[in-house]
Amino acid sequence: MRAVVYDRYGGPEVLSVADIPIPSPGPEQVLVQVHSTSINLSDWETLLGTPLYSRLGGLRTPKRRVLGSDIAGRVEAVGSRVTLFAPGDEVYGDNLMLKGGFAEYAVVPEKALARKPESLSFTEASTLPQAAAIALQGTAGVTTGMSVLINGAGGGSGAFAIQLAKRAGAHVTGVDNAAKLAFMRTLGADEVMDYRATDFTRTGPYDRILDLVAHRSVFAYRRAVARGGRYRCVGGTTRALLRMTTIGVIAGIATGRSLGVLAVREGPAHFTPLAEACAAGQIGIHIDRVCPLEETAEALAHVGAGRALGKVVVEIR
Repeated sequence: MRAVVYDRYGGPEVLSVADIPIPSPGPEQVLVQVHSTSINLSDWETLLGTPLYSRLGGLRTPKRRVLGSDIAGRVEAVGSRVTLFAPGDEVYGDNLMLKGGFAEYAVVPEKALARKPESLSFTEASTLPQAAAIALQGTAGVTTGMSVLINGAGGGSGAFAIQLAKRAGAHVTGVDNAAKLAFMRTLGADEVMDYRATDFTRTGPYDRILDLVAHRSVFAYRRAVARGGRYRCVGGTTRALLRMTTIGVIAGIATGRSLGVLAVREGPAHFTPLAEACAAGQIGIHIDRVCPLEETAEALAHVGAGRALGKVVVEIR
């Protein structure tokens, strides 16, 4: 089968298209004929091998040759203990542990998959698993009248998070680069900021902050959160995340704020609610571009440079 592979950490130049064997599913796994795979920032980080936590399982060389976790496709074969799916079923899910989505076939644990809603295309469904889980959990508890800030709001998870927070009745501020300001407004953001021109930690304070690209000090984030408010980061530098899980927790408790890292729960239960809302037309799916397998390297670079408005999808077939 055709696949985009890499054997060392680096930029897009370390990727190549190769013919590799079709994998065989284990007893509790499903072999999926991949139709579409969306790109997440985690794919870019695992390609580079930075931040350091992206090298878990493969400190010197990549653990998996094929990246791509958010897949959608058709079941080709199932393992001996699989009971939920049969060949021909249309499925989607986040294959974060095994990856393999930038290929014609991928092996996926049964528990990571859900049946694709009929009203969504494979391309649309592939945008959801990881981004939906982050957006749903990152905006949980938001209610009418709250002030919510989302940093990195113009990307895949942020685009969903803006819509979810607005639907909950919040006043939403989106932060990203200048090229994404208009896009964030179309999603429903009440206010937008170019992070290069405005330091959002000196604005507010906000009842809720969802930070998708944390890199500032704990104390900068603390001052942006209202007393009784909550700050959660889900991406960023290793240093920022470590500080938030230690100093941040203590500083938050001491000042009546909740500061910490969002421990994203995985699996269909955590992304299908948003898929159902998208299928019903209540939440929009925004796709920046769709490209063939041969252009995966360019697509990853586009996401890594922070230029994607919403999601970028690789269509395998």
